[in-house]
Amino acid sequence: MLLSIVVPCFNEEDVLARFHDRVTAELSRLAGEFELVYVDDGSRDGTLPLLRELAGRDPDRVRYLSFSRNFGKEAAMLAGLRHAAGDAVVIMDADLQHPPELVHRMVALYAEGYDQVVARRTREGDRVTRTLTARLYYWAINRLVDVELVDGVGDFRLLSRRTVDAVIGLGEYNRFSKGLFSWVGFRTTTFSYENAVREQGRSKWSFGKLLNYGLDGLLSFNNKPLRAAVHLGLLLTVVALGYAAWIVGDALVNGVDTPGYVTLLVAVTALAGVQMVMAGLIGEYVGRIYYEVKRRPHYLFKETSGGSEAADTRVTGESLWETVAPK
Repeated sequence: MLLSIVVPCFNEEDVLARFHDRVTAELSRLAGEFELVYVDDGSRDGTLPLLRELAGRDPDRVRYLSFSRNFGKEAAMLAGLRHAAGDAVVIMDADLQHPPELVHRMVALYAEGYDQVVARRTREGDRVTRTLTARLYYWAINRLVDVELVDGVGDFRLLSRRTVDAVIGLGEYNRFSKGLFSWVGFRTTTFSYENAVREQGRSKWSFGKLLNYGLDGLLSFNNKPLRAAVHLGLLLTVVALGYAAWIVGDALVNGVDTPGYVTLLVAVTALAGVQMVMAGLIGEYVGRIYYEVKRRPHYLFKETSGGSEAADTRVTGESLWETVAPK
């Protein structure tokens, strides 16, 4: 069995060497062969030179891919999955918040016949506000999207070869991997582990990025927000007709009173706000269609280690989108 480890990297110079030592020590205790596929997502520090050094030290088991710029973690995971040759593939972060010591547990569960082995982190040590916000988000989104998303479940997971092939065969440009992993299905099991603290640097996920990522999850797997817009429009129409009927009845009984300037102003402002929200919602879906029909590549390479191009032959047609510059 060949086990592939896909590691997206963005400005991980301070922790990457420590991660590499820990993960290789763990993998060396497992039966079978392994490979490490690092994906440099346009890092601006010394990550790429360090990856060159690691690959030069162990070219048979360590490979790297370097993007021409920062394309985002979703693109980095996709590139890593496309170039991973293993019978099973583990996705994990380089900041050691995904403990390498859990890989052996994943492999053991994979041997029992599971296609996806998912590590679910607890939220011990997180801020109370972040925990409550996350739980509220997952409670709400699971009532809207067409797939199930579990609080604490991220990208740290093992995928069988057929699951990897299914995921990379999904060609949409706007990728939300949590949803894609759930959508492809197959036999899945989950286990919990204690939340690990990032050992070096700061998280790349600001509040704005987390908000946009949450919106991606909401819009990528359903059209219920558009249906909700129709329902809201009908509700407002009924309310407006009821209010108009009340105004006419009151005028017939009590005569015409002084026009309600405040009522009119509030109604116009509220309706304008609703219309702007609905226009923005429709714009989000139109924008996604716009990106899909352009069919731009998810990423471009500026440099790779030897041997990574051969893996493209397993992805029918996708290699046409990849640009690999010579070293």
